[in-house]
Amino acid sequence: MAANVGVSTMVSSFRLTFVGFLDQRLSAELYVDAEAVADRAGLERFLEARADAVLPIMSADATLAGLPAEIFGARIGYTYRENWRFLDAVPAVWDEVEEGRAVIVNEQLSRRAGLRVGEMLALGPGLSLPVAGDFGDYGNPSGQAIVGEALFRQTFPGVEPSRYGVRTGDPQGLRRALTEAFDVPVARIIDQAALKAFSLSVFERTFSVTGALNVLTLAVAAFAILMSLLTLAAMRLPQMAPVWAMGTTQRRLAGLEILRTVLLAAITALLALPLGLAPAWVLLAIVNVEAFGWRCRYTCFLPNTPA
Repeated sequence: MAANVGVSTMVSSFRLTFVGFLDQRLSAELYVDAEAVADRAGLERFLEARADAVLPIMSADATLAGLPAEIFGARIGYTYRENWRFLDAVPAVWDEVEEGRAVIVNEQLSRRAGLRVGEMLALGPGLSLPVAGDFGDYGNPSGQAIVGEALFRQTFPGVEPSRYGVRTGDPQGLRRALTEAFDVPVARIIDQAALKAFSLSVFERTFSVTGALNVLTLAVAAFAILMSLLTLAAMRLPQMAPVWAMGTTQRRLAGLEILRTVLLAAITALLALPLGLAPAWVLLAIVNVEAFGWRCRYTCFLPNTPA
């Protein structure tokens, strides 16, 4: 039972963190791959005229704190302010990033480089900014830093957006318009809802074996408890004979034995909870951090409260 509790806790923590990560990162309704479009400036003007908000995604390879990483430029707006959550951050973190006074980094870079909020990070020759926050970036082995769009374009003038996130109330209509106006292949326009559904289905298939093992271990635990209680009941028959001879009815004896059995099962379950949560905590807070460089933002027994 303890093994079942531990594994179930770990998988549930992964699921909660993964769903939160998808909601944060896939907040735009459409994602357009700009690599297939020659006139990217025209594409951006087209999107700005028809969408609620356009989020260009720009990146450049760099070496940060002696580690290979990527620097991203972000057009700060309500999408980032409403959907992104930080593990640690200064007040008004997005204002600092938008105005080019600070940078935010992912958890992997923060842990590997030993960066804390407020410390300076060299982004390139003559450019160092304080770290205003660090964010969860689950499953990504590389370090990432995000600066405001204006600062990114000034630092990397030759880098064009590779993709665009598009906020729109009519994603299917905009997809058709893009296909007609720029001859963008449908495969290059990714629907957020479809991508989330696909990602969640992959996650569920990944842990389907774990779910089957949980059912198996729980069945083994239930069978073991049943056999143990039946054995104890058989061993107590000689002890109950004098009580029955003294006038206690069989109905009352049966009720007392059932109550004792239920109490023993309940005590077993209560003991299994701390025994199961202990290895789950070790796996999530120590092993996972050492292996992958990140920790689950949400856990079933000790929730981390993002900023």
